[in-house]
Amino acid sequence: MKVENLAKLVTEGRNPNTMNIDSVSTLEMIKMINEEDKKVALAVEGAAESIAKAVDLIADRLAEGGRLIYIGAGTSGRLGILDASECPPTYGVSHELVQGIIAGGYTAIFKAVEGAEDDMELAKEDLKEASLTAKDVVCGVAASGRTPYVIGGMNYAKEIGAGVICVTMNPGSEMAKIADTPISVVVGPEVIMGSSRMKAGTAQKLVLNMLSTGAMIKLGKVYGNLMVDVKASNEKLYARAKRITMMATEEPEEVVKKVLDETDQNVKLSILMIKTGLSKEAAEKLLEENNGYVQKAIEAAQK
Repeated sequence: MKVENLAKLVTEGRNPNTMNIDSVSTLEMIKMINEEDKKVALAVEGAAESIAKAVDLIADRLAEGGRLIYIGAGTSGRLGILDASECPPTYGVSHELVQGIIAGGYTAIFKAVEGAEDDMELAKEDLKEASLTAKDVVCGVAASGRTPYVIGGMNYAKEIGAGVICVTMNPGSEMAKIADTPISVVVGPEVIMGSSRMKAGTAQKLVLNMLSTGAMIKLGKVYGNLMVDVKASNEKLYARAKRITMMATEEPEEVVKKVLDETDQNVKLSILMIKTGLSKEAAEKLLEENNGYVQKAIEAAQK
């Protein structure tokens, strides 16, 4: 990227508030970083409408059998992988439903792979390997909004009819022009010039949290604000499943434990059985008829 092009990017600007960060006390240094970090949530708030549109697009595609696939390079790619990897234990979905692809592959998660982010064709090949279809959504993530790898992937996704979203930190970016739903969060110049793992990375994490969480809520993975599709795959998660069921039903531990054992630790099914008195088979049928929404199933049982 040419120097004159870099100068036009907000994320590559020099921050006037931290010009002397190398000569202040450690406490003042930390305060400077914290002051800049405070601006991130407000910047994300400014993109709320775009984020909401993206959530609706993702939820619609997932409901039709599609997947959400994040693509990025460096920090952006790693954040996509992080968000994707946390969906299965939290919401009980398959590891294929939300995926993260990073320029340079597995090695790049831990160590930079030189030149990978500049290869537009590489993203196309990676998405082909993931068997991308028109049902899927591809979300390109890049602070600059102009990473060639991500642009190549977004263009390929458009060609085959997949939904295309982007998350960038520069307004009017090349990626934004490609996306069906562009999300631009302008956090301003970094504490250390160009270190986009800082405010830009924090903003990306917040937005990706919103995209996956919002989509899962709309798919019935949440009852109230409880994660009712949690998979009790270890002791901690079993304890959480039990606690969630107790909170949702206001029943004592012994009652909840008995029903959880009957349903093989299925929180959603257990809540419905306890709140309606239905048998396991009847509750399963009602949940299926209501697309997995606990609240809708409870209301249906009360009619």
